[in-house]
Amino acid sequence: MKIIGLTGSIAAGKSTVAGWIRDLGIAIHDADAAVHELLLPHGAAVDAILAEFKPDLAGYDIGNLEKGINRQALGNYVFARPQARQQLESILHPLVRQHRDAFLDKYHAIAAPAVVLDVPLLFETGGDAVCDHIIVVHASAATTAKRALARAGMTPAKLAAILASQMPVDEKKKRADLCLDSDLQPDATRQDLIKWLAAIHVPMIGIVQAQS
Repeated sequence: MKIIGLTGSIAAGKSTVAGWIRDLGIAIHDADAAVHELLLPHGAAVDAILAEFKPDLAGYDIGNLEKGINRQALGNYVFARPQARQQLESILHPLVRQHRDAFLDKYHAIAAPAVVLDVPLLFETGGDAVCDHIIVVHASAATTAKRALARAGMTPAKLAAILASQMPVDEKKKRADLCLDSDLQPDATRQDLIKWLAAIHVPMIGIVQAQS
């Protein structure tokens, strides 16, 4: 089974590419979705996060066991505090890896030809070590800033902190097997993806719809 990593900096267009991959019938493990699940009411990470952060969160209502974790409030807190972000990652990353490994075991068991791991911090967390191939989605700094700042709760300061926590996009591109430029017309970017998947012999369904 081929394991393909999909990554890119914030607002680079990775979610759009992930949607195309799903349309082609390739299973994806979404690390962000796994985190969301972990932070739901009674989620596997909630107790540990509350124990770690609650005493220091004056003015930040991050939630409780019954409501789950308020991701925006917690994000606003940790991205202004690098040590707190590292503490949060030490809780979340092992749980996300367990979630990912269960996904890989499932698709190994059914002899899937390929799967994709959609991970924003693929290189930063060492997740590239389990991948056979890596796709990096990128766009210009102006494009990513415009997209990111259109998101609810995003501010220039928070965006700067997020970017500072991520590997520079030029370094990611050097490590990629395929670079997809989302500043191009979507059809052109999608065709680049399809051609590359065909070249590494990944079976695709929905190829007619994807090319239309």
